[in-house]
Amino acid sequence: MTAVRAAILAVVVTLAVVLQVAGFSLLSIHGVVPNLALLVVVAAALVRGPDFAAVLGFLAGLAVDLAPPADHVAGRWALALVVVGYVAGRVRQDAGSSPVAALVTVAASSFIGTSVFALSGMVLQDPAVPVAEALTVIPLAVGYDLLLTPFVLPPAMALLRRLRPPQVAY
Repeated sequence: MTAVRAAILAVVVTLAVVLQVAGFSLLSIHGVVPNLALLVVVAAALVRGPDFAAVLGFLAGLAVDLAPPADHVAGRWALALVVVGYVAGRVRQDAGSSPVAALVTVAASSFIGTSVFALSGMVLQDPAVPVAEALTVIPLAVGYDLLLTPFVLPPAMALLRRLRPPQVAY
């Protein structure tokens, strides 16, 4: 990956995290905001595959973990988005061609990511999300992410396709 491609991806992830933390915090329901970083990672998984998306998921998750006003143990979103990037990348042949399959992939990825985040908090005894609240937060997060999917996923996938390096034919 060239420096220009890496810089553009860094800007996209930074913009997603800033909008998620600062912009959409005004629209939160019970503390839940749309996870734009997750949507960027899913777009990367559908375009570039599991390896690329897992690395991007780690970097995006780390940015979400370290962005103020983070009130949880650092690394939880990084872990969740690595898992999301890998799982979404494994189904990219099926999900990349159909909008319905892409929506199902986003719903599953949002469920997995939010669940991993909540479960890692329980394992680490982080008091940010108790068990009873996690059961209400997860459906809200999935719904919010699905609501923004038509606005975030297609432009992100188009940008990632343009940033893809040329492939050599054998």
